[in-house]
Amino acid sequence: MVEVALLALGVLVLTLSIGVPLPFCFGSALMVMSLVGGVTMKGTMLWGFGQLANPVLLAIPLFILAGTLMSASGIAASLLRLVNVFIGHIRGGLGVVAAVSCAIIGAISGSGLTGVAAIGPLLIPEMARQGYPRPYASALVACSSVLGLLIPPSVTMIVYGWVTDTSILACFLATLGPGLLITFNIAVVNLVMARKFDLKLEATPDLRTMAVEARKRTISAAPALLMPFIILGGIYGGVLTPTEAAAVSVIYAVPVGFLVYKGLSLRTLLDAGKESGTAIGAIMLMILFSLILSQMLTLEAIPQKMVAVIFDFTQDRTLILILVNVLLFIVGMVVNDITAIILVAPLLLPLMSAIGVDPVHFAAIIGVNTALGGITPPYASILYMGARIGDVKVVEIVPPALKLLLFAFLPAVLLTAFWPDLALFFPRLFGY
Repeated sequence: MVEVALLALGVLVLTLSIGVPLPFCFGSALMVMSLVGGVTMKGTMLWGFGQLANPVLLAIPLFILAGTLMSASGIAASLLRLVNVFIGHIRGGLGVVAAVSCAIIGAISGSGLTGVAAIGPLLIPEMARQGYPRPYASALVACSSVLGLLIPPSVTMIVYGWVTDTSILACFLATLGPGLLITFNIAVVNLVMARKFDLKLEATPDLRTMAVEARKRTISAAPALLMPFIILGGIYGGVLTPTEAAAVSVIYAVPVGFLVYKGLSLRTLLDAGKESGTAIGAIMLMILFSLILSQMLTLEAIPQKMVAVIFDFTQDRTLILILVNVLLFIVGMVVNDITAIILVAPLLLPLMSAIGVDPVHFAAIIGVNTALGGITPPYASILYMGARIGDVKVVEIVPPALKLLLFAFLPAVLLTAFWPDLALFFPRLFGY
């Protein structure tokens, strides 16, 4: 049966790689399991539809809607102006603004695409005007937007916690350490690379002028800054569940967008609802098909058989961790992060438990690896969106993106896998 499961996954990867529409990709894999493996689909399909009624999943569309509203309302632009006053005049400072801004956006929306949509139209033209090569600026914003998948609250960690029956709060906190490390790494790599660019910098303001401007922009950005405090404070303080926090973020974004920043109108509100509705429909469809295929594999005891096969090959913990990281990276290259987590987490969790990896630690491992899929071709949805917003060709954005991946992301991936405290420090701090 392992051979049938591998065949089904191979068909899934192949059809995804050649651009077959997503429902047909999963349908092909399910047909392989049903026709070749003799697995009945009726029960698993009913189970899958039942799982979609889980209240935890309601947080996903709500966070997506909140991110779309935030992008349209002017909240993101206000945060960007605040951060820029402190380091916008430093060589490479505008690139650091991109990383920090996307981290803040991630703390609000829980989505990687939101960072590109919110920050890209504002920051990429400004970076190009200052002298950054446009492909590099687009790559920097796209790679920084991956932080939205790691800085809590994260949609992917909601899915992981739900699929593996792990504390969602602990999963949120597990990716916080790696997310902050990647933010720091991107900032450092950008400062080094910016030395090669002929940048046109503004005059360094005196301390008094900076203080006055910072005070004005802080007052202007206060409603926007309050949003992550309400969401994260409510979740970590135990006042709100992730689903309730997502609902609060939507309720908060609407009046702030209409009355404070005035970026929202009836038309833009309807457009945001339409845009988020399209994304939500696609994501929920992916979740349904991923659940059905994952459940079919679980019913056939494929995870346990995989553990036995791998243990027959090696029982070395370090080698197994390396193999798992490579597998997760490859999976992230061909499917989106949510699909990857639903498919792979139930399969690999028994193996991780067998070698002594905590489920919360594994949440960080799978989070950082699948997040890279958003900027690693052929999937690379976040990278492609960055190229489109930056008005550059994909072949132009890939080289600078690979440099950031190699020097900013890869060290964090390795440290997350082999230094558990990076992932477990914040969960332990909050009593996990």
